[in-house]
Amino acid sequence: MTTATKPQILAAASVWLAVVLNLVPGLGTGYIYQRRWRAYWLTSAIATLWFVAGAMQTQGLDPVLMADRLQRSRLIGLGGFLLIAAVTAWEAGRAGVRARQDTV
Repeated sequence: MTTATKPQILAAASVWLAVVLNLVPGLGTGYIYQRRWRAYWLTSAIATLWFVAGAMQTQGLDPVLMADRLQRSRLIGLGGFLLIAAVTAWEAGRAGVRARQDTV
């Protein structure tokens, strides 16, 4: 019995499922499905840095006096996480398609 190589595992994974898993829960869940740990941890680090940067930006703001600025900051934070989800979904799909082309 032989062990499957990384490109074989990636080629065998469903491309659409990896894309959906990166979009819906976000934050690189599709990378876990594809068993691409380096990409998953990189995505987790970027998301953590984005979260910490947002928390640092709103620290010390009075929610009553700065409600408009706080709302804008939350929208920027949400937009960043949506961007991360979209980029990782696209990249997971591209990697899956490339792996299938390379193994054929």
